[in-house]
Amino acid sequence: MDSWPIGVFASVDAGLGVAWDVISELSVPTIQLHAPHEDKRNQSAAERFQKQLDEMGVRCTAVFGGFAGESYADIPTVVRTVGLVPEATRQDRLKEMFEISDFANWLGCDTVALHLGFIPHDPGSPPYPAIVDVTRQLCDHCSKHGQFLHLETGQETAEGLLEFIKQVDRPNLKINFDPANMILYGTGEPIEALRQVGQHVRSVHCKDGTWSDKPGETWGAEVPLGQGDVGMERYLRTLQEIGYTGPLTIEREIPQDPKRQKAEIGQAIELLTRLRGEILG
Repeated sequence: MDSWPIGVFASVDAGLGVAWDVISELSVPTIQLHAPHEDKRNQSAAERFQKQLDEMGVRCTAVFGGFAGESYADIPTVVRTVGLVPEATRQDRLKEMFEISDFANWLGCDTVALHLGFIPHDPGSPPYPAIVDVTRQLCDHCSKHGQFLHLETGQETAEGLLEFIKQVDRPNLKINFDPANMILYGTGEPIEALRQVGQHVRSVHCKDGTWSDKPGETWGAEVPLGQGDVGMERYLRTLQEIGYTGPLTIEREIPQDPKRQKAEIGQAIELLTRLRGEILG
């Protein structure tokens, strides 16, 4: 596979990511897939999806988990509702991630990913060991399928993420690096963070954003690729520095409007294609 194939974050039925027909029209070679609803997470559905992907000439590089009850309305709500960190929903969501891992395996995909949630900064804090333990359980389930588990960046600083990976101590725990999330959550300058965690980065998002006037307290703003504070050329050059050769997956949370998606994602593909040509030659 050539370095840096371009992809998009896609959805079959969950209302997140680029619509299925838009993927076909854009002719991208890779996708990350938001896990479908429970009734479509079975072996026969996975085989149907795989047949569709084969017909489209598209490879699924990761299946992302997400859960009912999660809300990204504001940062405090994310802390309370997202991922495997909230204790009240942890076991049910872990079971769901096991099912998503099984689905990804049927799909022939070796990567499962998710927003784990807000991990406490202090490893000595009371909730920390339980979050380490649930992550180990998920890593071990994925390992049975020969899969990696990717944690999406955003809620933690680079230092906090490195410490957590060290504490979990599983070789299949990796990072899906999203530079815009570092800006949106106010958790660190993304290029510096990428260099710090680079050895663990196995997939990336190409997403852009602008800083909040109160980083870490209120949201920054997501914007079209190339119009924010990430600096896409610098981002790609840093990916080259750390030796990353995998897909450049465009993630853009815009309404399910195929015309708008095709236009904006098409512009992002053009930008990445141009930069890739300039950087890789």
